[in-house]
Amino acid sequence: MMLSTLILLPLLGAALIGFYPSAISGKLARGVALAFAVIIFLWTVFLTIEFDPGEVGQQFAESLPWIDALGLNYNLGIDGLSLPLLLLNGVLTCIAIYSGDESIQRPRFYYSLVLLLSAGVIGAFLAQDLLLFFLFYELELIPLYLLIAIWGGAKRGYAATKFLIYTSVSGILILASFLGMVWLSDSPSFGLATLNTHTLPLGTQILLLVGILVGFGIKIPLVPFHTWLPDAHVEASTPISVLLAGILLKLGTYGLLRFGMNLLPEAWEYAAPTLATWAVVSVLFGASCAIAQTDMKKMVAYSSIGHMGYVLLAAAAATPLSVLGAVMQMISHGLISAMLFLVVGVVYKKAGSRDLEVIRGLLNPERGMPVIGFLMVLGVMASAGIPGMVGFISEFIVFRGSFEIFPVQTLISMLGTGLTAVYFLILLNRAFFGRLSAQVTNLPRVYWSDRIPAFILAVLIVVFGIEPSWLVHWTEATITAMVNTQNLVAKIL
Repeated sequence: MMLSTLILLPLLGAALIGFYPSAISGKLARGVALAFAVIIFLWTVFLTIEFDPGEVGQQFAESLPWIDALGLNYNLGIDGLSLPLLLLNGVLTCIAIYSGDESIQRPRFYYSLVLLLSAGVIGAFLAQDLLLFFLFYELELIPLYLLIAIWGGAKRGYAATKFLIYTSVSGILILASFLGMVWLSDSPSFGLATLNTHTLPLGTQILLLVGILVGFGIKIPLVPFHTWLPDAHVEASTPISVLLAGILLKLGTYGLLRFGMNLLPEAWEYAAPTLATWAVVSVLFGASCAIAQTDMKKMVAYSSIGHMGYVLLAAAAATPLSVLGAVMQMISHGLISAMLFLVVGVVYKKAGSRDLEVIRGLLNPERGMPVIGFLMVLGVMASAGIPGMVGFISEFIVFRGSFEIFPVQTLISMLGTGLTAVYFLILLNRAFFGRLSAQVTNLPRVYWSDRIPAFILAVLIVVFGIEPSWLVHWTEATITAMVNTQNLVAKIL
């Protein structure tokens, strides 16, 4: 029950906060939610300590019959692909809850939804049954919709509804592909271990893969299914943007690796050149749109589209090194994007604006935000792939592993790194350098409580940039076995 405990803890916390018989303050609700988030993270760390990185199969596996008539079982497991993402979820959930406003309206409902969201993410990463994954994948949809619709900005209704429609279409396509995999392959259940989809004709596999690609492509998101993301980020509060960019988008890339590349290897190999080209389009489009933005938060949101394109490029190449880079890129993007959204959130909270045409000179050492400016510079350097940061090593591994398969697409995608430096230098130059603008001359004091979450992420970004083996160690064996199995199946057929 070690993995079930990881799912039950946030559910228990959500129930305790939401159904407590008497009124509780926002401060107490946040404290209880943070306590549960810390316990969840520590339990994940315990699982990491007990995890054997040399074993390629599912560890701490749990299996219970559920609905025999449907072939649905309660199967959980953890391997080197899901473990780093669970740790990332644990860290970012703690930071998101800590960053919440003590005076937030309806705090019991808010923190209950955040914990429920965390439970859905954890369950999706642990599920070893297609339908079970789908249930957890859909579980996180409603909490996130409500968190944007109730506590978002002026256009929160529009952004939340747009997110709901896009993600609902994503779920329909994924479910249809899952059902097709099981029924057409005559599998006795929806368990990943029992599926034998490589016996299906190539045309059928390609049709199923299209549903997987579009479904998870909406979640990532990839061009042209990206339009919900900037609106959702701009209207969401800072803690929700941290969760959305840092971990929820990774459900899409995780789904591509686990259910696309792993279950449909022949179709994946056939579609790989198209996928690599799609990745190039997403990288360049996301970076180009980011350059055109004047809203700091929207600029960071568009940068996510480009950086997620690197993951698709690495997955398309499907070499052990490139897929390892894809996992590294998911972790590095989660840390870096979360840090950038936190810093932008502090700027908006203190300056009252995110408009690059309004704010100037925030690095002013006397009347500005010099420490916040330092954190923004560090986050920008990491996102642009400066050596010594986790963003550099993850992108380097992606490019090195993908170049031998798709040299042209890889070289073009590398332009995205240069464009990242361009649009973030525009952000720094306009918002943090120069003379402090008249509109933001009386800035409130920035307390250490506002800085601590970003500092924690900054430390992780530098530490993993200097010592990336601490991340690679846990996932290398699983990824190598996954890719080698895929290549073996493709060669046999």
